[in-house]
Amino acid sequence: MKYIRQLSVILAISFVAELMEYLIPIPVAASIYGLVLMLVGLVTKLIPLEKVEGAADFLVEIMPILFIPPTVGIMASVEALKEMLLPLCVISVVSTILIMVVTGRVAQAIIRKGRAKAEGGAET
Repeated sequence: MKYIRQLSVILAISFVAELMEYLIPIPVAASIYGLVLMLVGLVTKLIPLEKVEGAADFLVEIMPILFIPPTVGIMASVEALKEMLLPLCVISVVSTILIMVVTGRVAQAIIRKGRAKAEGGAET
């Protein structure tokens, strides 16, 4: 029964996110709205972690299974995708490198800021 309640909380947030996608005229996916709503709820303690933790852990555990249908769909459409193979590969490689660079730079900035804060706090 505990997992049903926890899953109900997650589904309710997903439903609100779907409504937001429908009502707000900004091209943002409902999944992004849902992630933001869940993050805000957890950070502000409006949604206690215990209210969703078990069901969320279960969903993370079965996540690989959820990728099977899209993978089969891609395999079934391989003929149509052949003509787009080069652009898709280029886009994938470039975006991966870009994300790695930006993530590295942000991580370095956070580390530097933390060190500067620690050194500044140690002097006083």
